[in-house]
Amino acid sequence: MEELEKAQQEKLKAARKDKGLVLVLTGDGKGKSSSAFGMLLRSLGHEMKTGVVQFIKGKWRTGEQLFCEASSDIKYFSMGQGFTWQTQNKEEDIKRVNACWSEALKLLQDENIEFVLLDEINVVLSFDYLKEEEVLNALKARPENQHVVLTGRGASESLINFSDTASVIESPKHAFDNNIRAQKGIEF
Repeated sequence: MEELEKAQQEKLKAARKDKGLVLVLTGDGKGKSSSAFGMLLRSLGHEMKTGVVQFIKGKWRTGEQLFCEASSDIKYFSMGQGFTWQTQNKEEDIKRVNACWSEALKLLQDENIEFVLLDEINVVLSFDYLKEEEVLNALKARPENQHVVLTGRGASESLINFSDTASVIESPKHAFDNNIRAQKGIEF
């Protein structure tokens, strides 16, 4: 244990830089958005200015949407129409994605916003409904101390490589596989 403590102390001494982080949460498991909203709560606890853009959430009212809309401390925008498998209209989906991206760009360019959550943007990028190069350029140009979390399945290798921290969430087991429907407060 002494060796572990010494190694940890050395890492702490070396960690001297502060900067806005880019975090990617991806994979097939449950908990990507939940983890990101946990970071949002931490940021709010530190009285940071925050913004959330949800790219593919459906028409249903989620707990996070209700919370964000009720808080004057969070700038919040949601596509609100689901995604291709619900609308069956790719052109309309791309139009909605671009409207979301416009809102996201405003947050990414606002020096007062310290934490930005781009929920499900990885899915949008994996379907090529938004150009990854445009997203990467916006992340590079954002304010220096702004943290950004990107969630959703299918994050590209280049997005993962660009990030400061990336986590791949796996799903060895899920209640839905046993015919248990999504539960309020857990999945929505």
